[in-house]
Amino acid sequence: MKDVTRAIALAVFVMSMSGCKNVAPDADQAAVIVNPDAASRAALQQTVNAALHTDVTLADDALTDTSVLTIERKIPQSVEGSPAQGRNMEMPIHFRLVTDGANCILVDQRDLSRAVLVDTECVAE
Repeated sequence: MKDVTRAIALAVFVMSMSGCKNVAPDADQAAVIVNPDAASRAALQQTVNAALHTDVTLADDALTDTSVLTIERKIPQSVEGSPAQGRNMEMPIHFRLVTDGANCILVDQRDLSRAVLVDTECVAE
């Protein structure tokens, strides 16, 4: 009986270790965009718009100084300058730029979904 238990434990251990080798995010490094141009800005813009299912406005230097991109909804203001419908309770949305050594990858921190940014050059931060 001990031999069966050992064999099962060894099989579980081997399967769990082999599963760890397939997890690519461990190799990711925080990154920033270098040499941004119209194509790389368009790729970032399209990727963020697709993730949020809406059009957002990004600065031309987005992700060139830091690996984190934070998106907050602009709240309509009253004439007095206060939020038109009270406090904004929405949480900002965060994206993180990483590189796996070959690609620039935008990670949506809400669900950890990943999108490769085409036409974009980045380096480890």
